[in-house]
Amino acid sequence: NGCTASATTTVTVNPLPVPSAGAPQAICDGQSATLTASGGGTYQWNTGATSATITVNPTATTNYTVTVTNAFGCTASAATTVTVNALPVPNAGTPQIICFGQSATLTASGGGTYQWNTGATSATITVSPTSTSNYTVTVTNTAGCTATAATTVTVNALPVPDAGAPQTICNGQSATLTAGGGGTYLWSNGSTNATITVSPTATTNYIVTVTNANGCTASATTTVTVNPLPV
Repeated sequence: NGCTASATTTVTVNPLPVPSAGAPQAICDGQSATLTASGGGTYQWNTGATSATITVNPTATTNYTVTVTNAFGCTASAATTVTVNALPVPNAGTPQIICFGQSATLTASGGGTYQWNTGATSATITVSPTSTSNYTVTVTNTAGCTATAATTVTVNALPVPDAGAPQTICNGQSATLTAGGGGTYLWSNGSTNATITVSPTATTNYIVTVTNANGCTASATTTVTVNPLPV
């Protein structure tokens, strides 16, 4: 019949959301990152979270994607990256043993910068503790990540040496000196006995160096006074 008629319909195009997953972040291994999405009414992260803000604890560099849905039901996605930087592997040096009054040198390694609990910032420090002490160093690498290591300096006590009481003899006589206070003895005359007999011809000082079981040494002195004979 060749007859025509027309009808009209409308296709409404709703805008997509403009999603953002937040700026990329860099953290150190073991830390957390907070990501905040924007651009829509509802959110769906690839972690399963549906809140705008999430906290993540990746152990390796990870991409995070959020799908944003606006009021029209339109969706769009955005992604961000959390870069995980490795921690340094710090070392405060091997434990050391010293005698009271001595010093120990500690050398740290494993990072770019160092911070000791003494306040020192050099890799190598010299310490002179008066008792057994722990030393901690915080190592920071080029990524700004930190880790801590510790070492111990053990301080052994010195012996308490005794060379015996001063003695007075007449010329031609002998004196017996007995040391105490340690495991081994070394007299200034070369003897290694605890007890020595000496026959000085003039007043003489005798020094004994005492070494204890820990290898620490200390010295004591005694005097043998020699009086002249009558003529």
